Amino acid sequence: MQAARLEDGTLEIQDVPTPVPGHEEALIRISAAGVCHSDLHLARGDWVGVPTSGGIGHEAIGEVVALGPGAERYSAVGDRVILGLGGTGGGYWCGACEYCMRGEPRHCEQTLGIIGTFAEEFCVYAKSLVKLPDNVGDEEAPLACGGLTAYGAGKKLLKHHIQPGRAVAIIGAAGGLGHYAVQIASSFGYKVVGVDIGAERLQFIESLGAHLAVDAADAEEVVQRELGGVDAAIVFSARMAGFNLGLKLLRRGGLFVAVGLPATSEGNLELNPFEFFFKDPTLIYSAVGNVQDMRELVDMAAAGQVKSHIGRVGKLSELGAVFDELEAGKYVGRAVITDLSG
Repeated sequence: MQAARLEDGTLEIQDVPTPVPGHEEALIRISAAGVCHSDLHLARGDWVGVPTSGGIGHEAIGEVVALGPGAERYSAVGDRVILGLGGTGGGYWCGACEYCMRGEPRHCEQTLGIIGTFAEEFCVYAKSLVKLPDNVGDEEAPLACGGLTAYGAGKKLLKHHIQPGRAVAIIGAAGGLGHYAVQIASSFGYKVVGVDIGAERLQFIESLGAHLAVDAADAEEVVQRELGGVDAAIVFSARMAGFNLGLKLLRRGGLFVAVGLPATSEGNLELNPFEFFFKDPTLIYSAVGNVQDMRELVDMAAAGQVKSHIGRVGKLSELGAVFDELEAGKYVGRAVITDLSG
């Protein structure tokens, strides 16, 4: 079968053996695989300490074609499923530790990730699979990470006492994750301020239902003038400039939710202690979600409340070009690989 792999940082399309499902694993024939910005970071070697060899890809939709021992309790041959859970923590979790019991399996000491979905077939922990209704098409493969990550961040608003009706800034709102967050936060009842760069992206944000779409260069002035600041800022930008802007937009006592993972070369998030004291924000990080979150997001997609905007479709052999275009910002929304055989 065909699969994309990194070999010392070089992307290659290789002919590899079809995997065999192990204990509680399902073999999935993949019909569509989403391209995440994290895949680009891996391909470019942007994160120091992260391996530059091995499989790549972590969000997909496909059909169960075989089951390993014990997997029949969680899935059935012929099921059409979404897989990935954001990659981190979606490959296995123990189910009994304190982290698993409170719905945070990615922190489990036994957790394993999902990586390698840019392939014709892929084996995955059957407990992580979510069955799809017929009206959620293959183009929704990016929900497996991009959508789930945005959904997990959106749920944290209420957890941290940001009530519906309050103003929430989405930094990087036209991007692969941010465009989901605009839809999700709007569905939750928040007043969404979408922040990005350029007229085309701002028009796209407005089409998603944002209360206000503003260019990053003007955001601090406009948001302070129009709203007096926002109650929460969710930062999907992979640039430290986006992180800094999110902090500037907050009202006193606001919530800062980091989601993007900038390249190591971008440096560190820095806080002025006096400003930190004066504004008194709550700072948290939000990463992906759990299998129940994925079920809830699929329900939203089936109800028409969340939809993937696909800016690029391609074949597996075009993955390198898709990465180049993503890096250059040549499309808004997400890219999906719909032909994994060539």
